[in-house]
Amino acid sequence: MNRDVMVLGVGATPFGRHTDKTASDLLGAAAADALADAGLRRSDVGAVFHATVSQKALDHQHMIPGQVALRPHGFVGVPVVNVENACAGGATALWLAIAHVRAGLSEVALATGVDKLVCADPSRGLAVFDGALDVANRDEVLATLAALAAPLPPQLDTAPGDRSVFMEVYAALARAHMERFGTTESQLAAVAAKNHAHSVYNPRAHFRRSFTADEVLAARRVAWPLTVPMCSPVSDGAAAVVVASAEFARRAASSDRAVAVLGSALVSGTDRAADDAHNHIGRRAALAAYEEAGLGPGDVDVAEVHDATAFGEIQQVENLGFCPIGHGGPWSAAGASTLGGALPVNPSGGLESRGHPVSATGLAQVFELVTQLRGSAGERQVPGARIAIAENGGGVYGIEEAVAAVTILGGTR
Repeated sequence: MNRDVMVLGVGATPFGRHTDKTASDLLGAAAADALADAGLRRSDVGAVFHATVSQKALDHQHMIPGQVALRPHGFVGVPVVNVENACAGGATALWLAIAHVRAGLSEVALATGVDKLVCADPSRGLAVFDGALDVANRDEVLATLAALAAPLPPQLDTAPGDRSVFMEVYAALARAHMERFGTTESQLAAVAAKNHAHSVYNPRAHFRRSFTADEVLAARRVAWPLTVPMCSPVSDGAAAVVVASAEFARRAASSDRAVAVLGSALVSGTDRAADDAHNHIGRRAALAAYEEAGLGPGDVDVAEVHDATAFGEIQQVENLGFCPIGHGGPWSAAGASTLGGALPVNPSGGLESRGHPVSATGLAQVFELVTQLRGSAGERQVPGARIAIAENGGGVYGIEEAVAAVTILGGTR
């Protein structure tokens, strides 16, 4: 049995600093909102797939984090499967929920993700990200990535400070892209300025301040060529998505708001050569999802991509086929990805300004896209959006992400 699957409900907390709330508080709110959006009760849910890293790394809840966080909110008896897949944890939980319903094991499944990463000691929150690469060979990994591009001139080197190891990873990948394809700092700044402008219209965004490209370039450097507004913040937040079989969805009160899952792909990295960009993990995930959906890049109306930095967006619009490999910088700088452009990308503000509570991020992307497909996004609405795509990557192994997920959704409007 391989049944059609629909998204019936979505929920998300605002992302930001939630020092007065626990992970369970945030998760309960997002799950309750998703069920209310679907018009369902907790007892309708046949299984829960729960993603988190902070409950383990910071709260020391190394086992049963989902059961501990969900039971106070009425999720009792139902199977709970705990998922951890770096920054792609939420998308992985959704992939599992979709597969579970497709297989006929339940009519309804819930994917949840939560992380509380804001700490009184910022170094504790940043240290969580160290586990998303090969810790036994950390220095070798960073040296390999740094060697992909020419060494930094001494005047552009960046003194160590409060930053995630992944900013060093993204900076190295950005420099390699700049050297190979001619991508510029100004193009990176244009992406960041666009995403911050989009976030002004998102009430759930961590930051809602617009920046000009010049302001982005003039901001404090994190790791060249990246400045602070080009990088995602450390955030707290939760998100949840309810999926159901098409048969169940047709009977639900919210059937007129259901969104179809057209493609769902999850892949791991390979030992490809550094110059083999056409076999990048993100591109392979995209091609798999497009094949399942029977669609191509030209069919997409709106996208949410994993822009942990502005460079991430440039790379992923190439991998998704919106422009040729190596053209992500000029394509973005020309305005194609802005609201009102040819193919709006990250109308939510993306990770750079919506925020990045790791395990909630992939589900927050789906929250945004479902909102867009329902025509309910207000001032950030993409007119007539019918086909949407989300790309969510996690970790680094070798010269690319360790995991990538791509989800394609279709609206009914």
